[in-house]
Amino acid sequence: MRFGDSRVMALAGALCCLLPAVTGFTNKSLRGLVAGLLGPDYSTTKMSYDLRRLRLHGLITRLPHSNTYVLTSEGIRVAVFYTKLQNRLLRPLLDADKPPATIEVRRALKTLESAVSDYIENARLAPTT
Repeated sequence: MRFGDSRVMALAGALCCLLPAVTGFTNKSLRGLVAGLLGPDYSTTKMSYDLRRLRLHGLITRLPHSNTYVLTSEGIRVAVFYTKLQNRLLRPLLDADKPPATIEVRRALKTLESAVSDYIENARLAPTT
């Protein structure tokens, strides 16, 4: 599971919802929340895969004799961290080139984009056309 993945961010956001964190969640209930964040093409199969990965990483645990999962203490920390990272850092950075970002921030992003493009071109990493 790659933690920069938008699916993981949506999963972390869904896991931070108060009710599932307290009462537990099933594949079906969590999939509804994640699909609301990612779109309707998030299938039951993808949800099962993601639940398995979360369980293997020790972020969730399955309650005995049920199909209900709960967050572990580590899972709560990870879900809150990635949700805050998304809301406080990534989303503002991705929207920084649009108004009402200050002109200084937009200029800095243009400079950064130009430097990265120049580096890729000089390192011959650009795709050939």
